[in-house]
Amino acid sequence: MAEETKETKKVIPGSEKKIKKKKKKRKILLKISIVFLFLVLIGWFTFGMKVMKLRSEAKKLVADATEETFKASQTSIVYDTNGKQLTKFRGEKDAYYLKYEDLPVYAVASMISVEDRNFYKHSGVDYKGILRAAVEFVKRKGSVTQGGSTITQQLARTVFLNREISWQRKVKEMFVAVELEKKYSKEDILEFYLNNVYFSNGYYGIQAASKGYFNKDAKDLSMSEAAFLCAIPNAPTMYDPLKNKEKTMTRRNKILKDMYEQNLIREDQYQEAMNEEITVKKAKKSEKKNYVETYVIHCATKEIMKQKGFEFKSTFDSESEKEQYEDEYEKMYAECKRTLYSAGYHIYTSIDPEVQDELQSSVDNSLNGYTEKDKNGIYKVQASGTCIDNETGKVVAIVGGRYQKNIGYTLNRAYQSPRQPGSAIKPLLVFAPALERGWAPGSIVNDNPMKSTDKHRVRNSGGSYAGQITLRRAVQKSSNVVTMRLYEQIGPETALRYLEKMNFKYLTEEDYKYYTTCIGGFTKGTTSEEMAAGYATIQNDGEYREPTCITKITTSDGDEVMSTSAKKRSIYSETASNYMTDVLQSVVKSGTGAGAKVPNVDTAGKTGTTSSNRDGWFCGYTPYYTTAIWVGRDDNKIMSALSGASYPKSIWSNFMNSIHSEFATEKRLEGYDSIDENPATTKATDASTKKGSETTTQSTQQTTQAPTTAATQEQTTAAPVTEQSQE
Repeated sequence: MAEETKETKKVIPGSEKKIKKKKKKRKILLKISIVFLFLVLIGWFTFGMKVMKLRSEAKKLVADATEETFKASQTSIVYDTNGKQLTKFRGEKDAYYLKYEDLPVYAVASMISVEDRNFYKHSGVDYKGILRAAVEFVKRKGSVTQGGSTITQQLARTVFLNREISWQRKVKEMFVAVELEKKYSKEDILEFYLNNVYFSNGYYGIQAASKGYFNKDAKDLSMSEAAFLCAIPNAPTMYDPLKNKEKTMTRRNKILKDMYEQNLIREDQYQEAMNEEITVKKAKKSEKKNYVETYVIHCATKEIMKQKGFEFKSTFDSESEKEQYEDEYEKMYAECKRTLYSAGYHIYTSIDPEVQDELQSSVDNSLNGYTEKDKNGIYKVQASGTCIDNETGKVVAIVGGRYQKNIGYTLNRAYQSPRQPGSAIKPLLVFAPALERGWAPGSIVNDNPMKSTDKHRVRNSGGSYAGQITLRRAVQKSSNVVTMRLYEQIGPETALRYLEKMNFKYLTEEDYKYYTTCIGGFTKGTTSEEMAAGYATIQNDGEYREPTCITKITTSDGDEVMSTSAKKRSIYSETASNYMTDVLQSVVKSGTGAGAKVPNVDTAGKTGTTSSNRDGWFCGYTPYYTTAIWVGRDDNKIMSALSGASYPKSIWSNFMNSIHSEFATEKRLEGYDSIDENPATTKATDASTKKGSETTTQSTQQTTQAPTTAATQEQTTAAPVTEQSQE
């Protein structure tokens, strides 16, 4: 019977199929397991080893730290182009450092309530917050946009790391935070945090912020004032009390509400704090640097930002993107600037003290007749200038205003104060781009008055029109109507892209809408630093080099932190640049810049004057140096005697003549001698170029217009008829 049963089992229909299916499943599971293990191994070697390395680095950072790490202030030394000491940067961090027992209790409560309500419960990392960040990481396909950072993590990032957006930085930040919690008490961490967190406008730490915004010690802050200050660090640009006080107040109210709901304060305290009026009493900054020092700080800070991976941008797809960028920029800028006062760097620059002194003297001497001052004792009539060494592309001299004894130079107009450029912008924005697109110095252009039906109608300064003239002549006489007609053919988007590529950072959306931008009518404007770099690009065969005075930064032991080699970016073609150089040479021989030629040295340049003589410019170069000069009033009022050919040209000429006194014509500005002015025409004859005249014989030229570009022109509303560019 048993045998029969056994035999019966053997012949049960479908049994062999089931056995095969089981075997197949086992094989599939085995393959899946192997693949899974393989993926785990790949993951380990791809991420695991990196994570372990980050953990090891984090442990070392914290192990090497002492309490001095959180308040260190080593002196950094700055050297000129000759290797001689220029100045020292010494931090004031120690003077503002508060021990835990001296911290305002309401500031501690405010920070915990709004930034990290589980501060006393976690061991450095809030894992629920990290989970939220992980979800966002997946949603945004690998882009880290959200933190869930605890106070300890924020401290880790501020003191030991940077604001690079990457998973590696985030993981390392977590490891550092955990190690900090092992080594220090919660009170220590709060002490370190409140002494290092950024409160906007250059203020680090609660004491510095209290002094800066209320002109009082932190121990004297009211609950409402403490909450107000603690509103800032979350987004220092958005909650800047000097620019966006209403937003700061809104966040203050949230903090007070959080404190009340978390039972950190009583209801009567909450109501009293909510009703308290906040008055920001900005203290006068003690920092008073000269123009070289402020520029060195600016350039060195930017170089450190680059070294830490910050990506600079000048154009944005939306206003929110711009706001987010500006917030990250300010945070990173402030952090990197602070290291100049605490890291003990040796900063080597291209600044030439002799050239610097000459530029300052030229500015001061030319404007010594203007003695009117504002309520702070600052001269109302001002100037700025930037000089670049054409061989290196580095800034060798920069002046942000007139010299005044016992006056601190908190504003460096050469890179901080944009002004309308007038006609000085035309070579960069219109004529060089036109020369790339089929025009040439001898191309015939239309300098007749524009009709009332013309969409973007402008007038020439003084009503001077010369009919059909060469492009060279149009630049010499700085014709507005020719500039506009060329700009209409090129298109704003195409033309302004040249300025974008040269990092003109004050461009706005409005500059793309109103065509009068082409004759210098910008929303904000530009600076002498940007203009000098732009003209130096033309001199350098169309290759742009970002203006800076930093050549190298080392530690106090001599280890190189970074060096800046001249990284070039192609802006204009070599032919267009050579054409433009030759045309600008004729401007200083017999155009609006007549009389600016440096003796025995090839010279090219252009003037610029804005409406009602509010801004005057002269920008130009030789084979050796490029210099841009601006003159005007800080209050933007009219200066009747101002034009590009008056004080700016005088400053430029006196300065350039002085620094070229030992140069002969050893170098030449690259011309286009082997190229016809206009391949489609016979070579144009230079005209006598007295103001408003044009004597070129038109009968000897074919009036062939250069081809119209295919650039799409925007349908925009034209700005009113203007004389923004006077010449």
